[in-house]
Order: sequence, then structure tokens, then C-alpha cells
Amino acid sequence: MYERILVPTDGSDAVDPAIEQAIDLAETYGAELHALYVVNTGTLSVEVNTASVLDALEAEGERATREVAERAAAAGVERVRTEVVHGMTHQTILEYAEDEDVDLVVMGTHGRSGLDRYLLGSVTEKVVRKSDVPVLTVRKPESDEAAE
Repeated sequence: MYERILVPTDGSDAVDPAIEQAIDLAETYGAELHALYVVNTGTLSVEVNTASVLDALEAEGERATREVAERAAAAGVERVRTEVVHGMTHQTILEYAEDEDVDLVVMGTHGRSGLDRYLLGSVTEKVVRKSDVPVLTVRKPESDEAAE
């Protein structure tokens, strides 16, 4: 059913349930798992030292995608690809899914609502609305959110 599953990560705990779901699906279907971190270059200001900020974001992306790969390997998923790319987050996820012929995107939600969601937007919501492939959204359990 699924040959290539994409799990975008931002390295936060809110994405953990989505990572677990993506790993489980990849194991169940023998699918290749793609872990993607997007360095959102659309939010960088020209006033900051861009090189050092990019280096830090790329290092965070390497850490986050490596963690997904390690967790997948521990679960028995044999085929894992990791990528750290630059761009506008939702657009880059959609382009990656198309370029890599992904069958399913598994994304976490941060559970923002109201003004936070309006001001910050929702990457997951944009991907859901514009994706040509199915998108499975996985929300962090409320008990975890209440503890934060």
C-alpha cells in the first residue's frame, strides 16, 4: 500500500507521536521512510548573522533527522533517508513529497488555536490543504500538552 512515507520533523517533542506512527507504518508496509527537516529560510532576517543562524539550524536538522533514523532502525525499518533542506516549510514539504514520489505524509500538529494559529499559521494545515497525496496528522496527547 505504501512504498515511501515522509515524516517532516522540526525536532520538537510535539512531533514524536507522528514519528512513531510513521515508523510503525513503514515497518508494517516495508516502506522506505523519509525524515525531512526544512530550514525555513523565509523567516530569516537580513539583520542577523545569517551564516551562523543557518549553521545552527542545519545542525538541529541533522540531529532531528538522525534521531528519526535511529528510532526507525531500532524498530526494524531497513530503508531510511534523511534530508535537511532550505525553503519555505510547507512548500518545501510538498515539493519533496512530489519529487520523491511519496505515498503518504505523516505530520505532527502542535495544537495551536486561536490567535497563535492565526499569527503563526499552520504548516500542517497548509500541507493538508495542498497535498496531492494523503496526509496523516497526529496530535500530541493532551496529557502531554498539559504538562508543558
